[in-house]
Amino acid sequence: MSDVIKLLPDSVANQIAAGEVIQRPASVIKELVENAIDAQATDIHIVLKDAGRTLIQVIDNGVGMSDTDARLAFERHSTSKIRQADDLFALNTMGFRGEALASIAAISHIELRTCARGNQLGTKLIINASHCESQEPDVCPVGCNFMVKDIFFNVPARRKFLKSNQVELSNIIKEFEKLALVNYNVEFTLTHNGNVLYKLNRGSFKQRIVSIFGHSLDQQLMPLNVETSLVKISGFIGKPENARKRNALQFFFVNGRYMRHPYFHKAVNSCYNELIPDDAQPNYFLIFDVDPETIDVNIHPTKTEIKFENEMPIWQIVSAAVKETLGRFSVVPSIDFDKEDAPEIPALTLPHTTTPPAISVDKGYNPFNDKSSLNKAYGATRSHDYGSNSLPNWEELYKNFEKTKQEGFDEMADNLVDTEGTGETPILAVDEGPQSILQLDNRYLLFISKKGVIVIDQHRAHLAVLFNRLIQQIDGMNIVSQRVLFPEIVHFDAAQNVVFEEIETELEKAGFGVSKLSGGDWSINSVPPGLDNVDVKDLLNEVISSVSSGGGNLKDKVFENIALTIATRAAIPYGRQLNSEEMKSLVADWQSLNNNKYTPNGKLIVNVLSLEQVAKMF
Repeated sequence: MSDVIKLLPDSVANQIAAGEVIQRPASVIKELVENAIDAQATDIHIVLKDAGRTLIQVIDNGVGMSDTDARLAFERHSTSKIRQADDLFALNTMGFRGEALASIAAISHIELRTCARGNQLGTKLIINASHCESQEPDVCPVGCNFMVKDIFFNVPARRKFLKSNQVELSNIIKEFEKLALVNYNVEFTLTHNGNVLYKLNRGSFKQRIVSIFGHSLDQQLMPLNVETSLVKISGFIGKPENARKRNALQFFFVNGRYMRHPYFHKAVNSCYNELIPDDAQPNYFLIFDVDPETIDVNIHPTKTEIKFENEMPIWQIVSAAVKETLGRFSVVPSIDFDKEDAPEIPALTLPHTTTPPAISVDKGYNPFNDKSSLNKAYGATRSHDYGSNSLPNWEELYKNFEKTKQEGFDEMADNLVDTEGTGETPILAVDEGPQSILQLDNRYLLFISKKGVIVIDQHRAHLAVLFNRLIQQIDGMNIVSQRVLFPEIVHFDAAQNVVFEEIETELEKAGFGVSKLSGGDWSINSVPPGLDNVDVKDLLNEVISSVSSGGGNLKDKVFENIALTIATRAAIPYGRQLNSEEMKSLVADWQSLNNNKYTPNGKLIVNVLSLEQVAKMF
């Protein structure tokens, strides 16, 4: 048998590595900008064409590279950041793996011009798909000038799965925001197709936040600073009244690196309990400074998942710091116990009381005697004579009770139809019509089938029915919009604004009338019918988020979000009692749907209580 295990060529190995490190154009920008920051750059320019598909250019004024370093930097596992394994536990740089440039070179055309600080002459290097085509001396300024062209040109499957230019640009802006926020002592410029999207000057952390996300945040942020032997935390948290239902601005940084940490996120959120709605999220921008030996960033290729050695104590420090900040700025409601200026409490006056009337008791009363004794005793203990008809007719009352109970049994028996012709009431029957449908807690519909007891959520079932009808109505036609009396002004950040410009035409077809104002502000002049009392900004944020996630047709995404919002508002609410005809009609409409198990937003509509489950109960 011949040998089957072969050593992969470097070009193939680099493409495999690129699949982990380089997922989209935003990944290229992340790696190149992090390298520029490690190279002590104070001014970084990012130039894009076609959302990075055609060109990604990153220019910095860092220390630059020599001729040899420039060539060696594109080899796998070549790095200037570490020398031995122990260095992984004392990282002070953004990069350390030595995979980024090799991965980028494997899936693109690269042109690099660089000059090391102190040198008079630099070098120009051209690499195509990991193959070095040329290297020659070049006159260029100190620093690095990377030009990455035609990303994924040799991996058509990966290039095919890139989203639209607007979606990819939105992802680039989000990655840019993470890098620019924490590196507020570095000047950044971001240009796309000749248009300057960002021009950020050096300043404080708060100035950088305001420059990126708008001046409205200036009055919404509360400073947070705490320093302990384990961690130093600085930054800002948002006021509860500015919490967002969607697209909350939530950023954690550790030692200058962006991180995602659900555990610390929960610590911050828990401090806002009772202060914000359950479906809202607070804004926060927090920077952690810890000993590099107490964290591990070598978990994931993107280096955003970080393990802390002292997670529990830091969780408590975060929670205490956020609560202290909320209390210091009088966000938490307090009770004033100062009695100096309190109004005088009036004296309590009791109503006039009278002596209760005397009650004569018949000592010979026996409750177990006949009715005449009972009547006599009843009359003896009352000061008023109600007559012989004053005693309730217990026999008649009990008789009516028995009758009502029997009628209930008869009605229940009538609802169970004998489908087998055996003369016996079956345990499970097929769909027999409205008489077999029951409503439980004015929330669920129950009916019997051969599968068991079918339980339907009435609101979700009706939502799915309405959504299906709305999609059929608005597909292929323009909706007549309703003009609002007072236009609503909404603001989108740069990433959202890019996507909103793309869907503007589809929104107009769906019934929205919008007009662009200065910056990221838009005026909503008209809305589709059925959106009365709906938070339009919240709806548009949901549409933008759905489009940004990629996949599917743009027009479908816009219409689906609008239809879902209208259907959610118009669907039968919980707590409404339905009559037999309404229940029968709803179940029939729901059964006619192609996909009737889940709502359009993925919530379960129906469940079955099988015969086996019923048997287990007994």
